[in-house]
Amino acid sequence: MRPTEDSYRHKGLRKKLTDTIREKGITSEEVLQAISQIPRHFFLDSAFDEVAYEDRAFPIGEDQTISQPYTVAYQSQLLEVKKFDKVLEIGTGSAYQAVVLAELGALVFTIERQKKLFDANKQFAFLKKYPAIKFFYGDGYEGLPTYAPFDKVIITAAAPEIPAKLVGQMKPGGMMVIPVGAGEIQLMKRITKLDDGNLKEEVFDRFSFVPMVEGRR
Repeated sequence: MRPTEDSYRHKGLRKKLTDTIREKGITSEEVLQAISQIPRHFFLDSAFDEVAYEDRAFPIGEDQTISQPYTVAYQSQLLEVKKFDKVLEIGTGSAYQAVVLAELGALVFTIERQKKLFDANKQFAFLKKYPAIKFFYGDGYEGLPTYAPFDKVIITAAAPEIPAKLVGQMKPGGMMVIPVGAGEIQLMKRITKLDDGNLKEEVFDRFSFVPMVEGRR
């Protein structure tokens, strides 16, 4: 069962978490503010209530995790979200990252390939606070051509290479943030689509994500 009460204690734990990720190098005040606003314990079973604000990932079922807050903040900061940006997210998972993006003012189109997780989010009452998030059940590698083009693309699973179809759904000047690598450790990359269609690639820190898998389940 999910908790629904956000107490002063939870708010204090969130402040501590925000201070922790600031100390680790997150500088975007907008991202830090978003993290400080969102009751992360709502996204986990009540059994995790005491540890929900530790800076680490937790299992959410279906071999998936709710990402470490630092990782969520890191990807969000690299994405440079502006108000009303149309953002395609691959891998909804717990929907925590999607809510961070919505708090930053984005219009979020998020795809989940695991039917159980997709259905669980449909029943998650807290998400009704965020009409700017649209949820889709599907194959992340296919993206959402009907809703393209997107200003930004964020991928919350490890891809062995940059998915060409998703690049095709980006606007000129658009950005993609993606962990790339087939092994246990990936490199975080930011891909910018230039006006002439060429790609500019920037490489950042190493992370460990669950693999991005084709198809639906």
